[in-house]
Amino acid sequence: MTDLIELKTADLVGEALAWAVAKAQRLDVHVAKPHYGAPARVFVNYRGEATERCERYNPQESWALGGPLKIKHQIGDGPALGGWTAYPSRPNEPTDWLMGPSPLVAICRAVITKITGNTVQVPKELLP
Repeated sequence: MTDLIELKTADLVGEALAWAVAKAQRLDVHVAKPHYGAPARVFVNYRGEATERCERYNPQESWALGGPLKIKHQIGDGPALGGWTAYPSRPNEPTDWLMGPSPLVAICRAVITKITGNTVQVPKELLP
């Protein structure tokens, strides 16, 4: 892996966003190096008692991955001017409203903010 760069959670997009969500969830995450014209991508290893599998991790694009995060972390969301907004529910703390071009991007940003905070470290190779 290359060097890590600190970014604002509100600025995360694409694979960097997927990486940050996976790390916040404490998943076994790794980056697949670019090949055959595909950019670097995020994958997660899932281990059971008798099985192991490695799958693409893209909650910012897939409702199958991002939708359950909304429920698990009690993220509110809705349309906003120019995109979508989402916010983590944290008792006794001010609400952080996160914007995104899609509901899933806003939800992922809210999940990261709730767990990790307003800044995260991501591999430099995942930046657009």
